[in-house]
Amino acid sequence: MSAEATLKDLGIELPSPPAPVGSYVGAVQTGNLVYISGQGPRQPDGTVISGKVGTGGMSVEEAQAAARLVGLNALATLRAEIGDLDRVKRVVKVFGMVNASPDFTDHPKVINGYSDLMFEVFGAAGRHARSAVGMGSLPFQIPVEVEMIVEVD
Repeated sequence: MSAEATLKDLGIELPSPPAPVGSYVGAVQTGNLVYISGQGPRQPDGTVISGKVGTGGMSVEEAQAAARLVGLNALATLRAEIGDLDRVKRVVKVFGMVNASPDFTDHPKVINGYSDLMFEVFGAAGRHARSAVGMGSLPFQIPVEVEMIVEVD
Protein backbone atom coordinates (compact mmCIF):
# COMPACT_ATOMS: atom_id res chain seq x y z
CA MET A 1 0.00 0.00 0.00
CA SER A 2 1.26 3.50 -0.77
CA ALA A 3 2.23 5.89 2.00
CA GLU A 4 -0.54 8.32 1.06
CA ALA A 5 -3.13 5.51 1.11
CA THR A 6 -1.75 4.26 4.43
CA LEU A 7 -2.19 7.70 6.00
CA LYS A 8 -5.79 7.73 4.81
CA ASP A 9 -6.32 4.17 6.07
CA LEU A 10 -4.94 5.13 9.49
CA GLY A 11 -7.19 8.19 9.60
CA ILE A 12 -4.20 10.51 9.76
CA GLU A 13 -4.54 13.97 8.28
CA LEU A 14 -1.22 15.77 8.22
CA PRO A 15 -1.09 19.29 9.64
CA SER A 16 0.17 22.28 7.69
CA PRO A 17 3.96 22.20 7.64
CA PRO A 18 5.37 24.28 10.49
CA ALA A 19 7.06 27.52 9.50
CA PRO A 20 10.75 27.76 10.44
CA VAL A 21 11.39 29.84 13.56
CA GLY A 22 14.83 31.05 12.48
CA SER A 23 17.09 31.62 9.50
CA TYR A 24 16.68 28.25 7.82
CA VAL A 25 14.25 26.25 5.67
CA GLY A 26 12.20 23.23 6.70
CA ALA A 27 13.68 20.91 4.08
CA VAL A 28 16.48 20.78 1.53
CA GLN A 29 16.73 18.30 -1.30
CA THR A 30 20.06 17.50 -2.87
CA GLY A 31 20.08 14.71 -5.41
CA ASN A 32 17.85 11.94 -4.14
CA LEU A 33 18.19 12.88 -0.45
CA VAL A 34 15.88 15.20 1.47
CA TYR A 35 17.10 16.65 4.77
CA ILE A 36 14.28 17.63 7.13
CA SER A 37 15.24 20.31 9.66
CA GLY A 38 14.67 19.66 13.34
CA GLN A 39 10.93 19.60 14.02
CA GLY A 40 9.16 20.06 17.33
CA PRO A 41 5.76 19.05 18.70
CA ARG A 42 3.63 21.80 17.18
CA GLN A 43 -0.07 21.11 17.51
CA PRO A 44 -2.55 21.90 14.72
CA ASP A 45 -3.60 25.14 16.49
CA GLY A 46 0.01 26.37 16.38
CA THR A 47 0.80 25.87 20.06
CA VAL A 48 3.72 23.69 21.09
CA ILE A 49 3.94 21.02 23.73
CA SER A 50 6.54 21.91 26.34
CA GLY A 51 8.15 20.00 29.17
CA LYS A 52 11.21 18.15 30.36
CA VAL A 53 11.20 14.35 30.51
CA GLY A 54 12.18 12.62 33.73
CA THR A 55 12.21 14.60 36.94
CA GLY A 56 10.89 17.57 34.93
CA GLY A 57 7.38 16.17 35.19
CA MET A 58 6.74 14.75 31.71
CA SER A 59 6.27 10.98 31.49
CA VAL A 60 7.85 8.74 28.88
CA GLU A 61 4.39 8.09 27.42
CA GLU A 62 3.62 11.81 27.11
CA ALA A 63 7.02 12.36 25.47
CA GLN A 64 6.38 9.45 23.05
CA ALA A 65 3.09 11.10 22.04
CA ALA A 66 4.98 14.37 21.51
CA ALA A 67 7.55 12.52 19.37
CA ARG A 68 4.74 11.07 17.23
CA LEU A 69 3.39 14.61 16.74
CA VAL A 70 6.90 15.67 15.69
CA GLY A 71 6.76 12.87 13.11
CA LEU A 72 3.48 14.16 11.72
CA ASN A 73 5.00 17.64 11.36
CA ALA A 74 8.07 16.16 9.65
CA LEU A 75 5.87 14.25 7.21
CA ALA A 76 3.95 17.44 6.45
CA THR A 77 7.23 19.25 5.78
CA LEU A 78 8.45 16.38 3.61
CA ARG A 79 5.22 16.29 1.59
CA ALA A 80 5.43 20.07 1.04
CA GLU A 81 8.99 19.64 -0.27
CA ILE A 82 8.48 16.62 -2.57
CA GLY A 83 4.76 16.83 -3.39
CA ASP A 84 3.80 13.24 -2.61
CA LEU A 85 4.94 10.87 0.15
CA ASP A 86 4.72 7.98 -2.33
CA ARG A 87 8.04 9.25 -3.70
CA VAL A 88 9.81 8.12 -0.51
CA LYS A 89 12.09 5.15 -1.15
CA ARG A 90 13.55 4.96 2.35
CA VAL A 91 13.76 6.80 5.64
CA VAL A 92 17.55 6.76 5.97
CA LYS A 93 18.44 8.45 9.27
CA VAL A 94 16.64 9.95 12.25
CA PHE A 95 18.34 12.09 14.90
CA GLY A 96 16.16 12.46 17.98
CA MET A 97 16.85 14.88 20.82
CA VAL A 98 15.05 14.59 24.14
CA ASN A 99 14.85 17.46 26.63
CA ALA A 100 15.54 15.39 29.71
CA SER A 101 16.74 15.58 33.28
CA PRO A 102 20.35 14.43 33.78
CA ASP A 103 19.31 11.11 35.34
CA PHE A 104 16.87 10.16 32.55
CA THR A 105 17.92 7.07 30.55
CA ASP A 106 14.96 6.11 28.32
CA HIS A 107 15.70 8.39 25.35
CA PRO A 108 15.21 5.52 22.84
CA LYS A 109 11.71 4.83 24.20
CA VAL A 110 10.75 8.46 23.65
CA ILE A 111 12.03 8.55 20.06
CA ASN A 112 10.17 5.29 19.36
CA GLY A 113 7.05 7.49 19.12
CA TYR A 114 8.59 8.97 15.96
CA SER A 115 10.19 5.80 14.62
CA ASP A 116 7.03 3.73 15.04
CA LEU A 117 5.09 6.29 12.98
CA MET A 118 7.62 6.07 10.14
CA PHE A 119 7.22 2.27 10.12
CA GLU A 120 3.41 2.57 10.19
CA VAL A 121 3.41 4.92 7.19
CA PHE A 122 6.24 3.49 5.06
CA GLY A 123 6.45 -0.16 6.18
CA ALA A 124 9.93 -1.67 5.86
CA ALA A 125 11.12 1.48 4.03
CA GLY A 126 10.39 3.39 7.25
CA ARG A 127 13.03 1.45 9.23
CA HIS A 128 16.03 3.70 9.67
CA ALA A 129 19.36 4.28 11.30
CA ARG A 130 18.86 6.42 14.41
CA SER A 131 20.36 8.34 17.28
CA ALA A 132 18.39 9.19 20.42
CA VAL A 133 20.19 11.58 22.75
CA GLY A 134 19.42 13.71 25.78
CA MET A 135 19.71 17.48 25.88
CA GLY A 136 19.79 19.88 28.83
CA SER A 137 17.24 22.05 27.03
CA LEU A 138 15.57 22.49 23.65
CA PRO A 139 14.03 25.59 22.01
CA PHE A 140 10.83 26.80 23.67
CA GLN A 141 11.32 24.04 26.27
CA ILE A 142 9.88 21.45 23.87
CA PRO A 143 10.35 17.87 25.09
CA VAL A 144 11.60 16.45 21.80
CA GLU A 145 13.09 17.59 18.49
CA VAL A 146 13.85 15.30 15.56
CA GLU A 147 15.58 15.72 12.22
CA MET A 148 15.47 13.20 9.39
CA ILE A 149 17.13 12.23 6.11
CA VAL A 150 14.94 10.56 3.47
CA GLU A 151 15.76 9.01 0.09
CA VAL A 152 13.29 9.78 -2.69
CA ASP A 153 12.93 8.70 -6.31
